[in-house]
Amino acid sequence: MASFASRLIRWQRSHGRHGLPWQGADAYGVWLSEIMLQQTQVATVIPYYARFLAAFPTPAVLAAASEEQVLAHWSGLGYYARGRNLHRAASIIVETYGGNFPRAFDDIADLPGIGRSTAAAICALAYHERRAILDGNVKRVLARHCGIEGWPGEKKVETHLWALAESRLPSAVSKGDACAVYTQAIMDLGATVCTRSKPDCAACPVQSDCVAFATGRTAVLPEPRPVRAVPERNAAFLLLQHGNDILLEKRPPSGIWGGLWCPPQFDSREDALAWCERQGLDWHEDGDVAMFTHTFTHFRLHITPVRLRLACKPSRAEQPGRIWMDNAEAVGGAIPTPVRRMLRQL
Repeated sequence: MASFASRLIRWQRSHGRHGLPWQGADAYGVWLSEIMLQQTQVATVIPYYARFLAAFPTPAVLAAASEEQVLAHWSGLGYYARGRNLHRAASIIVETYGGNFPRAFDDIADLPGIGRSTAAAICALAYHERRAILDGNVKRVLARHCGIEGWPGEKKVETHLWALAESRLPSAVSKGDACAVYTQAIMDLGATVCTRSKPDCAACPVQSDCVAFATGRTAVLPEPRPVRAVPERNAAFLLLQHGNDILLEKRPPSGIWGGLWCPPQFDSREDALAWCERQGLDWHEDGDVAMFTHTFTHFRLHITPVRLRLACKPSRAEQPGRIWMDNAEAVGGAIPTPVRRMLRQL
């Protein structure tokens, strides 16, 4: 076990990733990076991280911002509950900890959007504590190295992987930043060497005792999530324009794109046109915007844009939760990526 950790630490110092903007950051900066890196690749996160940290340099500044300001900076990263949880957690940090990021593992784990692995990563990377993490990269490394069968998302398999992650930590008597370096090492190994497809086993520092390599199973371990049919859904988005303005409505706080601004959504094109009729709107069709499909984690949404132009802007269409916004301003606002795609076509 100690050999596993020491080999990764040596590898990290020579071959791991260095110079990432959150490396060496305080707990707040590490926290932001860990949340952004959940289900998002490093290359995508880097520019978002820089802009977000520049806009919200401390928990107090983040807590004082509106949710809409936070989501506008998050727009494009997806999984918007992460951004809302960041905002909620910042308020708790200000109210409970005087604006200082908490130090205790349990306090960190209790913040919205932070689970066991993320809390451990913050403690290891920012506070140099001896804590095991188990993100997707680590699950893959351990499943291959130890020859663990089964889907890592299954409770029994995940429990086994947690035990393995704990057992492979650097020695409790290790000095200095050993645990921080090891934590970065095992994440980097999974991200750059022990990749999901075509792992570079020749460059792996623990290849000599890797069960998957020895048994020729690197292509099948870890086992994938059991295949299930992805539901298909349809929606029509009403692109209602007057001049350079477009009608937007705020989504409910929960559900997909919660708290973001979107064009009014209907089940079908016919429903969208019927709504316009009930509003007494004087409209004409204004060219096509191509239909497209947006894929979420659990379903695919087939989107039909319905583009209409109004002769005059009625007040009836604007109600609480609905606004008219300049199209160029809307593109840079708190809107989801597929909506930005549609508005740019306008």
